[in-house]
This record gives sequence, C-alpha cells and structure tokens, in this order.
Amino acid sequence: QVQLVESGGGSVQVGGSLRLSCAASGYTYSSYCMAWFRQTPGKERERVARVDSTGSTQYADSVKGRFTISKDNAKNTLYLQMNALKPEDTAMYYCALKNGVACYVTPSYYNYWGQGTQVTVSS
Repeated sequence: QVQLVESGGGSVQVGGSLRLSCAASGYTYSSYCMAWFRQTPGKERERVARVDSTGSTQYADSVKGRFTISKDNAKNTLYLQMNALKPEDTAMYYCALKNGVACYVTPSYYNYWGQGTQVTVSS
C-alpha cells in the first residue's frame, strides 16, 4: 500500500530555515502530483507547493521566493526547503499524492496523505 512519511519539522526562530522530507513508498504511478499542504487549528488545509511528474512546480503566493519544493526520484522522497520563516508559517505540514499529472489546490483530490509534521516559528 502507499505510504507517505514526513519528517523534518521542528521549532525555529523567525528568519530561520527548515527542510521537510516526505518518503514515499508503494505507488507505481508514472503520472502523479505531489504536494505540501499546511493546516492550523480551525482553518482549512492550504496547499503550499506542488510538483508533478513532469517536474513542473507551483507555489502559494504566501511562500513564493521563500520555499522550494523538489523531488528526488531515485530516493522517492519529496522535499520542502523553507527559508526566511515567519510566525504565520507555523502549522502542521502534510505531504500528499494523487494519481495523474493534474494538480489541484483542493485537498479532497489527493488520494494519499502523510501523518504530518509540526513546524513552529517563534519571534
């Protein structure tokens, strides 16, 4: 079965950096979209960045220029490099996977989710 396991979250001060990882296993899609979402209590899950199987990437306006999504196909691992972190980046971060190259901002389109990793940015 498909498994997504995130790691790399933690606490950091404003302006600091973190790199999240998502180790993926068990899927055989040749066409896919993988994404990072984040969620804070009482708010909807928000897509932060995505990459599809062609290598195309897209970012939310709130993180553009600060976050970089990448995928190491040899290791089947998705990354999110987060720089210049702000308090408003504090959230639980999830990686997600869907079959097919079409990427959506709506969480319900994604078939598989990791368990999440907490990122806390303090001033």
